[in-house]
This record gives sequence, C-alpha cells and structure tokens, in this order.
Amino acid sequence: MLDHIFLSVSNLERSVAFYTAALAPLGITSRVDYDGKDGPAGHPDLKGFGANGRIFFWLREGTAAGGATHVGFVANSTEIVDQAYAAAIKTGATDNGAPGIRLYYDPRYYAAGVIDPDGYTLEFVYKSWQH
Repeated sequence: MLDHIFLSVSNLERSVAFYTAALAPLGITSRVDYDGKDGPAGHPDLKGFGANGRIFFWLREGTAAGGATHVGFVANSTEIVDQAYAAAIKTGATDNGAPGIRLYYDPRYYAAGVIDPDGYTLEFVYKSWQH
C-alpha cells in the first residue's frame, strides 16, 4: 500500500486549483501546505491533499515529467467517477477516456481518464468488487 506520492508540477498555483476541483468529488478535500524549510536541507515546499486524516497526494514546483506518471484515484461509485471527470475537464484537463466500463480489465471496472495540465494521466476508478 502506498503512503504518499509527490508530483512535480510546472505551475503550483494552477495545479492546486486543478486538483482541488478534480479531487473534491472523490472526497479528497483536506489540504496542507508544507514549508520546505521545516524539513532537511533542500526539501521542497509541498501542497498536500488527502482525506480521513491522511495527506497522501503532494504537489511540488519543478520540472513536470508529464507522461512519466499515471495516478489512479478510488471513487466510491460510478456517479463519483462521472463527477470527478467533469470537474477535471472543466478545470483544464484533456479527455483521456470518457467515463464507462473498461471491459478489457473487467466488466465491473468503471473508470474515466484525463490528462492534467502538466501531462500526467489520471484515472478515476470504481471497482464494485472492492466496495
């Protein structure tokens, strides 16, 4: 199980606004700003997102590596997949697979894909057998 992930983004303010909107339907609404000077030498400033008392998704200003990273976010229903996809598209994402069943994985795998403003691929996923 992963504890956290850092993504380097080219425009921190833009990415915070994008992820705030795109992750809200998933219930990922907690936000933390971490000042890098509080960590070891060279630690970056971070903008964190999370839920249920855990901050697990972090952004840092830097060189974005677009297609190098794919992040799948758990949704608790097909409706939430649809909502997250719509919010992401509305705030600047590019379509990378409209909401729907992904038969090539499993007939119960419902997902939507987008590409964020830095080129990272994101997937909002509802797998009924995991709920």
